[in-house]
Amino acid sequence: MKKTIIALSVLTALALTSCGSSSSSGTSSQPATPFTGTTAAASAAATSAAESTTQAETTEHVTASQNEVGYEGMEAVTAESLNAGDYHINVDSSSSMFKIADCILHVGNDGMTADIIIGSKSYDALYMGTEDEAESAAENERITYTENAEGQSVFTVPVEALDKEIQCAALSAKKQEWYGRTLVFRADSLPDEAFAASRYKTPSDLGIADGSYKVGVTLEGGSGRASVQSPAELAVSEGAAYAKIVWSSDKYDKMVVQEKEYAPEIIDGHSVFEIPVTGFDFKMPVSAETTAMSEPHMIDYTLYFDSSTIE
Repeated sequence: MKKTIIALSVLTALALTSCGSSSSSGTSSQPATPFTGTTAAASAAATSAAESTTQAETTEHVTASQNEVGYEGMEAVTAESLNAGDYHINVDSSSSMFKIADCILHVGNDGMTADIIIGSKSYDALYMGTEDEAESAAENERITYTENAEGQSVFTVPVEALDKEIQCAALSAKKQEWYGRTLVFRADSLPDEAFAASRYKTPSDLGIADGSYKVGVTLEGGSGRASVQSPAELAVSEGAAYAKIVWSSDKYDKMVVQEKEYAPEIIDGHSVFEIPVTGFDFKMPVSAETTAMSEPHMIDYTLYFDSSTIE
């Protein structure tokens, strides 16, 4: 009897040990080890984040052709064509990353320079040339900035000519890498008094008497989706010219010409403005406010009135 009891005890102990060590159905008596691996979802998220970071880091290198600069058929304007003085001027940049808050052109007997004003401290230096040339240039050839009263960075750079593509490299303050840009200093944004000779033709120059005419007009600027009716109605009174500009939509509620605002009539689904024509055979700068977006936006355009089409 005693042997039977001992045998049963041993069998019970073995059975309990077997249940406790089972890895297929029971719960381990050992403390759980924390999971240190990566789930598939976490791995995918990490990969996506890494790709986004890589894309962000390389964005500045691939934006050189993002924006168009200048305009077709532009001709270089040198200092000899301008009167000495200081003028605010618009600058086209091939990269949306290189945001110019303002620019002041200085014209003198020895040529032109410009103060390019950047609203941030994103760049430590500029170099007037390509990014490859900037990387191999001596440090004293870099153009560093001063700070104006508003805390903006001011880079004073030489300007060979207006209405000409000029290569410029910018040194990123964060990454200490050079990024290439193409700049165009726009002559059509200068006031009339900046030019030594008239840059356009007037009705008097063309021998046009007072009366009603039609004239071919070309619109440039904005996204390129907008257009204006051509030919446009043209009126000449006391030697001054006025044109009726018919836009392709009724979403324009304001035009600005020579700092004066003009309101439209809405006719047959078109915004129609009567504006003065500064002159013929040049890209006349104007602005127009569109309400087609979520908020009104003022957009810069040029209008070219071709004198050879007047009839």
